[in-house]
Amino acid sequence: MGAGSSTEAEREPLLVPSHAEAISQPVNSRVYGRRWLVLTQFSLLALMQGMVWNFWGPIQNSAVHAFGFTKSDIAVLVLWGPLGFVPWLLFMWLMDKKGLRASLLLSAFFMLLGAALRSIPLTEQPLRRWLIHGGQFLNGLAGPTIMSAGPYLSTTWFAPDQRATATAVASLFSYLGGAASFVVGPLVVPAPNDTQAVTTMAAAAISDISIQDRIQLVMYAELTAIAVLFAAILLYFPSRPPMPPSVAAASQRLSYRSSICRLLRNLRFLMIALAYAVPTGVIAGWAGVLDMVLTPAKVSQVDAGWIGFWSTVGGCVFGVAMARFADSIRGMLKLILVLMLAGASLSSTWFTLTCLSRVTHLPSTAAILYTSCILVGIFINSSVPIFFELFIETVYPVPEGITCGVVTFLGNLVTGLLLFFLTFYCTELSWLNWCLTGSCLFSLVLILFFRESYDRLYLDVFVSV
Repeated sequence: MGAGSSTEAEREPLLVPSHAEAISQPVNSRVYGRRWLVLTQFSLLALMQGMVWNFWGPIQNSAVHAFGFTKSDIAVLVLWGPLGFVPWLLFMWLMDKKGLRASLLLSAFFMLLGAALRSIPLTEQPLRRWLIHGGQFLNGLAGPTIMSAGPYLSTTWFAPDQRATATAVASLFSYLGGAASFVVGPLVVPAPNDTQAVTTMAAAAISDISIQDRIQLVMYAELTAIAVLFAAILLYFPSRPPMPPSVAAASQRLSYRSSICRLLRNLRFLMIALAYAVPTGVIAGWAGVLDMVLTPAKVSQVDAGWIGFWSTVGGCVFGVAMARFADSIRGMLKLILVLMLAGASLSSTWFTLTCLSRVTHLPSTAAILYTSCILVGIFINSSVPIFFELFIETVYPVPEGITCGVVTFLGNLVTGLLLFFLTFYCTELSWLNWCLTGSCLFSLVLILFFRESYDRLYLDVFVSV
């Protein structure tokens, strides 16, 4: 596998003296009912992290009107999420050495502090804007753990026939939080063009104050939810169960340093990591400014929010369904990804050409924009847990948290570069749609040439029998 096959010592279960005894005397394993509570706590925290990250994009017109933000400011507020991955090696080291509880508590604390900072109701707008930016950055620091620990949690707590499903739930709830912000923001915060025409400066000031109050209300609600989740995790969130649920969960893994070296030398891993990072990174940046993308197509802020919501929710639901299918019929991860990326390539091409209806003369209706955009989100977002499971199988016995930390860092690096360019080229955004289409085609080609392997599944199936 990868740069070199794993040794027998690396595969040796921790709970028995030798590999030979493991074959004749299987590892004692048990699945605990409390795993669902652990998964729920983690998923809800991921939901809130996604909501806070995608808070400003869906209400960018209101934020510009009330706080004096520019389109570049909105792009930077979204950019703080990928920038939070800069110290990702530190978070991966903490997860590897101290376990999931310590790393998740630290991430929840960053989220709580960030939500508190941006909720301080100051009247000085320059200082208020700095606090908002600081709060968004602190929320972004929770990203490395939230977005990469799902496969680690599923391996630690769930049986082999439930791992992909648990990975899907833990990994996609962050996306579901981003989807929720597409609805909560536009529904609670009024858009400037939805207000009555103002004829005096006093009336305009009242309108701005009303928008600020609604934004403040949403931020207070998010702060309360994060505080409750932080308290719940502080009270109860064990790093691992008393007994492992499978042979793979009990087996010896590579050290932190050896894992990083092996991943960087593994050409197959780098190949599939790019196949994951490019389309998911592009669609994250694209979805964060979806309102700006759809504005030239005469789509309102509320309608853009619903399009973003259904595209992400559809991806989450379809992703869990496909993960459940992968649990039932093992060894089909590559085929599932090929089908998903082919669908993403076709639907993103359809959406891009529809937005250029003046050139292509294709029909551009609300129904077509809805359908094509939602299909893009469904196919790309639902591929995330399938990618994660294939990563783990390809590079086992590298720990799950380190593997997924590397690929999520690469995905956020792509998102950061995209949003960085967006701060300079934000007047005409057709290039952003072409980036989305090209990223799907690029990933599809890489997956077609990828040679899959299932080292972890082999261990669970043959050693545990």
